[in-house]
Amino acid sequence: MIGYRQVLAVPGMAPLLGVSLLARTAITADVMALTLFVVLDLELSYAAAGGVAAALTAGVALGGPLLGRVVDSRGPRLVLLVTVTVQVVFWLGVPVLPYEFLLVASLVAGLLMVPAQAVSRQAIAAMTTAEQRRPAFALESVQGELSYIVGPTVVILGAATTSPAVMAWGVGAAILAGGVGIALLNPPMHAEGEADAAAGARPSRRQWLRAPMIAALTMAFGATTLLSGVDLAIVATLREVGQVPWAAVVVVVFGVSSVVGGLIYGTLTWRLPTWLLLGLLGLVTIPVGLADDWRWMCVAVVASGLLTAPTLSTVADAVSRLALPGVRGEATGLQSSAQSAGFALGSPLVGAAIDLSVPAGGFATAGLAGLAAALTGYLLSRRPSARTAVPVDLRAVVRD
Repeated sequence: MIGYRQVLAVPGMAPLLGVSLLARTAITADVMALTLFVVLDLELSYAAAGGVAAALTAGVALGGPLLGRVVDSRGPRLVLLVTVTVQVVFWLGVPVLPYEFLLVASLVAGLLMVPAQAVSRQAIAAMTTAEQRRPAFALESVQGELSYIVGPTVVILGAATTSPAVMAWGVGAAILAGGVGIALLNPPMHAEGEADAAAGARPSRRQWLRAPMIAALTMAFGATTLLSGVDLAIVATLREVGQVPWAAVVVVVFGVSSVVGGLIYGTLTWRLPTWLLLGLLGLVTIPVGLADDWRWMCVAVVASGLLTAPTLSTVADAVSRLALPGVRGEATGLQSSAQSAGFALGSPLVGAAIDLSVPAGGFATAGLAGLAAALTGYLLSRRPSARTAVPVDLRAVVRD
């Protein structure tokens, strides 16, 4: 059995995970930093803050595949240094930009966001063997969960003790440090034996963007739609019973459970299909809304948390295996775009369900969104074209 010690012993793996964690934590906190600045410093509405956040998120979703193509053709270092430069200029300018300019600048900053997550995933696929890949991607998913726990919390506390403008500069400084750190490491994007294939003619999308890949991307979208909706549903449900301050505790329990689930899953010698993990995540999420007290909700979210990181890690593993060497950057960029789109859709979708029904309906809607994506992924992977057009070992990533 391959353990985490063996994975971290891979040359360059530990430094890569360390600096990418710094970059991803800052990037995870960017929406919160902008929201607090617009609401507290500019003294505008939450709707105005939502517009800035939407512009940034839309830019990230659109820019991911484009940056991935450049990584495929020119390598990661150039892309990282250019995007780091753009981010430094943007975050230095945030405190002095009028709202209208901030809206446009946020879209540009999203388009040229430092692709720390995509580069890290591509490097993990290149640096590990098939046996090492599952625990490696489990660590990557745990890294993501830690960034979501730490990043926004630090920004909120920092804005309360200093100012939102100072925290905007802090986010920019952390992105600078993490992005430059990855650029200095310059991790490999292709495994040994893939260099010749990657250097050849670029495969057309018809060769790799087939049913199995579309299934994996659909499940990436569904997973983050569910997770984004759960955060809102937690707040809405506890607000109904006058326990909003305890929502932070429930979110932390959810995140810690995900970290534990990811670490456990990475040590297992067997694996579950991605669609099954996502389907189970959807199923256990639906009844969380029955909890009418923050203590019971802490208990109820544990099952969802334990399945979160394993689901996200299997999606990342699937994309890395299904992508041909010459287009792996674009494929991981598409995965990042799918997940960004899911995060953008989850909150308004669940919010509408809460408005039309009861707060518990938010959990039901989030869970059903995950189930729908799991079913779609399963059906796509069962298509005859998926079974005949992709090698067996690649198809197994999605179905077996």
